[in-house]
Amino acid sequence: MNATAQHLPAVGDLDWVRALDHTDLLAPSVGAALRTWSATEPRVRTEVAVAAIDPDHADTATLNTVHGLPPEISANCVVVAGRRGDVERVAACVVPATTRADVNTRVRKLLDARKASFLSADRATAESGMEYGGITPLGLPEPWRVLVDERFAAPGTLALMGSGLRRSKLLLPGDLLCTAPRAEVVADLGVVPAVG
Repeated sequence: MNATAQHLPAVGDLDWVRALDHTDLLAPSVGAALRTWSATEPRVRTEVAVAAIDPDHADTATLNTVHGLPPEISANCVVVAGRRGDVERVAACVVPATTRADVNTRVRKLLDARKASFLSADRATAESGMEYGGITPLGLPEPWRVLVDERFAAPGTLALMGSGLRRSKLLLPGDLLCTAPRAEVVADLGVVPAVG
């Protein structure tokens, strides 16, 4: 194994390869964002992995079960719009799959909005240029904010997330995700759902 390959994260039974060497597995905007980011952050070239998956397994729970992936590394990216008067603000919120984005309190306040709600799937996919179920925080439209739950900053944490396509997944160190362009690390962005 060469020195570069040693840095590549890998979990489960998926065939992980360097994302920048396999941009055919990425939405065009995601590939472009990774190339741009790699110019200033060398870790992107050696520590961002991608793996092909069956699109029918793109759902987090199914993917984890089929491929032996630990649920705690799965990152969900949801797109939220908030409005105050005539001004709309949009944010992509990245939270651990074991939580849910705190849209009505935390996200709404961060967007300085009177009301916040999930962007419709049609609008989210059209504006992001990504497929439903594959939206990722990399390569999103410039006006959108990118909010990342601070849990991903913990040492040794991995983030398993969309690639912009339903037929593949990205895997990268959580601390690297937290330094992605435009990423804002936010405490308590995700809340653990109440049981019962």
